[in-house]
Amino acid sequence: MSPVWYAARLGVRRGRTELRQTFTSGQDVFGYVLWTVLLMVPLFLAGDERLKGAGISAGAFMLPSMVGMTLAFTGMMTTAQLLATEREDGTLLRAKAVPHGMVGHLVGKIVMVSGTALVSMALPLVVGVFLVDGVARQGGGALLTLVWVVPLGLLATLPMGAVIGSLVDSPRTVGLLMLPVMGLIVVSGIYFPLSKLPEWLQIVGQVFPVYWLGLGLRAALLPAGAVAAEVGASWRYLETVGVLGAWAAAGLLLAPSVLRRMARRESGATMAERHRKAMQRVG
Repeated sequence: MSPVWYAARLGVRRGRTELRQTFTSGQDVFGYVLWTVLLMVPLFLAGDERLKGAGISAGAFMLPSMVGMTLAFTGMMTTAQLLATEREDGTLLRAKAVPHGMVGHLVGKIVMVSGTALVSMALPLVVGVFLVDGVARQGGGALLTLVWVVPLGLLATLPMGAVIGSLVDSPRTVGLLMLPVMGLIVVSGIYFPLSKLPEWLQIVGQVFPVYWLGLGLRAALLPAGAVAAEVGASWRYLETVGVLGAWAAAGLLLAPSVLRRMARRESGATMAERHRKAMQRVG
């Protein structure tokens, strides 16, 4: 076995260990439960209000949309936050000091973030299915759609999260990015159909993967008549594959070079400088 493959195998093992620690940590489990509760609040507020011409309630529309949003933002923002944090606390510098340590470290993070993303979307989906009528009643067809939408969504978001985490200066910068993220949610058709927005905002929303993940999950989990609420009254499977695939390709092309550049810049001196600046902010 080559050293790189061995490092990747160790990374998978490390990712599984981190997942097990996450799921046995009371604080982390509370975070999953709290996120699920927060996602349920808009469903209760929407009540049984019907979407005109779609044959479903507003809550039924929002549930798969919010699940897609969760997958996208967990994949992208969690990856970025972890990389930025581990640059600042020296974890990446220690990984760099080990032969092929960066490979194992990043593989471990991919396994860990993928697992947390799947759990973060599965919990509200399972709870929501019991609270909202008309969701997840499509049988085998829904499962087949989920089989390709979810992995493609992870491929579209995880590499871009690694790019963001490699470029920002600190975890606090990643936190500031949540401000434009809130605006992106508004134009991504999460809480109401994108077709209700002005055309130029529809174009903006369709540039990013959040809308397409929501669309793919609505196609999988909602009845056929719900397509009337979508742009062009179509589930647009080919466009979903195309846009998510384009984001995945862009991320997979950019991430390796950006990560290598970040690793080359890591040194004891740069980490000491970060700590000095952090102490100045505290002081």
